[in-house]
Amino acid sequence: MLDQIRKTALRSRGTLAQDALGATALMLLLVGALYLPAFT
Repeated sequence: MLDQIRKTALRSRGTLAQDALGATALMLLLVGALYLPAFT
């Protein structure tokens, strides 16, 4: 199983940073949306 993860990570190395950036942006939007009602 670890070998499969390693091979997949090597194959998708180019998009791995973009995926991480996208996931971070989604988390920031979620946290922002949850805190937004506290400011009204």
